Amino acid sequence: MWNSKSREMWDDGSRCTIIPFLTKHITKGKVADLGCGDGYGSYLLYKAGFDVTGLDLSEDMVARANERVNGERISFVQGDLTDLPFKDESFDAAMAINSLEWTEVPYKGLEEMKRILKPGGRLCVGLLGPTAMPRINSYRRVYGEEVICNTMMPWELQKMAEETGWTCVDGQGVYKRGVKDHHVAELDEELKQALTFMWIFIFEKQ
Repeated sequence: MWNSKSREMWDDGSRCTIIPFLTKHITKGKVADLGCGDGYGSYLLYKAGFDVTGLDLSEDMVARANERVNGERISFVQGDLTDLPFKDESFDAAMAINSLEWTEVPYKGLEEMKRILKPGGRLCVGLLGPTAMPRINSYRRVYGEEVICNTMMPWELQKMAEETGWTCVDGQGVYKRGVKDHHVAELDEELKQALTFMWIFIFEKQ
């Protein structure tokens, strides 16, 4: 299912503003795409001039990503976001779109991202917002059932990042089609985040 719709999401859908936003704050270097799925976002990073390594927990997604590569300098590996198979300080930047909230303990994933980045390295994180339908995957927690999505709010991720050695450089929202610019223009950041389908952060490692 994911593979069938990922290109549309990156080209025209909820992810179409991510690469332009990232390139405003990260201009060159070696980038890790953490939770790369079928690799289309990694491919767009490569087209934007980056040296890209993609990682995903799913062997199937990594296989699909490798099938996409046709001589480009992109590599894909299977691995766990909370136990990355990379050396310390081996990347200039990283991108993690809708992946951190699928970890059991997001703090562990954020710490691993910090470990693999060079000092001053930047991280672009896309986090599902309060209006995102995938949060249905976390609903059954109210019955005490084990769930597969960590329902983390954007403000919670920012607070955790700032408490653990990151600086928040910038952020922007992705909204559902019914939300127009004039609906959110006068709101403060907390209220803007409350309406989002996804909030995108740029953090910098201190």
